[in-house]
Amino acid sequence: MAGLLVDIIPCSDWFILILILTLGNNVICHANGRAFFVFGDSLVDNGNNNYLITTARADAPPYGIDYPTHQPTGRFSNGLNIPDIISEHMGWEATLPYLSPELRGQNLLVGANFASAGVGILNDTGIQFVNIIRIPNQLDNFKEYQQRVNALIGYEEILTFCEFYEMWRAY
Repeated sequence: MAGLLVDIIPCSDWFILILILTLGNNVICHANGRAFFVFGDSLVDNGNNNYLITTARADAPPYGIDYPTHQPTGRFSNGLNIPDIISEHMGWEATLPYLSPELRGQNLLVGANFASAGVGILNDTGIQFVNIIRIPNQLDNFKEYQQRVNALIGYEEILTFCEFYEMWRAY
């Protein structure tokens, strides 16, 4: 049974699941604060690749036909993706792509989506795509994100915003 489950769920999905479970154990947010971070591939990319010169893009139809605006958004789906559904279910704002020029100021406090279509756990996954954000680069972007939030609200406020400073300091 376990072997069948491993065969059914792709490797990248396992990575995302493990990351969520790991972060879930290390992140305890206050009721008045939360930040949602997304790392991964096309299953969760909400538009980062639109800001890159790459062939791994979802900026043309049929992508987005069921999205509220009926326009492609960079999501590799016909509408919402998994992080959108989670945010909607929790009553949160959807996270913006890390590369979006709109991810500044108070929008930083919502969290960020670092995912990029075409990547995998291994760096040689998606070698046919040039200029995608591989997992180590997504983590580098998370470090930059931390610096931006620290500059915006200060380290002490980060500690009251969300008690995930052990994970925060680890990266």
